[in-house]
Amino acid sequence: MELIKLKATQRKTKGKGAARKMRRSKTIPAVIYGPNMDPMALCLDTIEFDRIIRDRGTSGVFLNLQIQGDETKSKVVMLKDLQMDTYGIEYLHADFHQIDMDTLVTVSVPVEVVGISKGVKEGGGMIQIIRRELEVVCKPAATPERIVIDVTDLDIGDAVHVDEIDLDEGVQIPHDVNFTVITVVPPDAAEDEEEIEEDEVMEEEMDETADAPVEPVE
Repeated sequence: MELIKLKATQRKTKGKGAARKMRRSKTIPAVIYGPNMDPMALCLDTIEFDRIIRDRGTSGVFLNLQIQGDETKSKVVMLKDLQMDTYGIEYLHADFHQIDMDTLVTVSVPVEVVGISKGVKEGGGMIQIIRRELEVVCKPAATPERIVIDVTDLDIGDAVHVDEIDLDEGVQIPHDVNFTVITVVPPDAAEDEEEIEEDEVMEEEMDETADAPVEPVE
């Protein structure tokens, strides 16, 4: 796990009016909380925070938060919640949770597929990723950036189940059912899926046309 540095400033102003004023000045209202501390209101630089999110995403992001106020404090935190506007453009609020490096945490980790499946290469099938993220339980320092699955030996009809995934020591995927993560489907199933997607697009376009206002004929 890599700790990403992020500067923050302790703030005393609260409320919707103060939050709107902060966003207009290119800062983001935020809060940090944890088991051994009172919640602390913060503000973040929008450009610096946006660069981290674009590079790392929002799942399993651990930060070394440098809090500047009466005195500079450094806290290891995890991004727990990120609120954005309706269009997914503007950051409205960020929630951070202080992390104890010796305590187990639950983190969503992306699944990454490597290799070319035998069923795709020789049989014309298609890789189907059933779970693009998996929740893992581990200590913060052991958190993997991604779960890599090699599909080279998979033929049509083969699948990778959660119990078959190799993980580093100290990392577990909690589950009650041995669910499928990746499978290789035959060519006809791939074609059927493409047809379904095309039909859905056509239906959406027809709905939009039906809802469009009718111009009067002059």
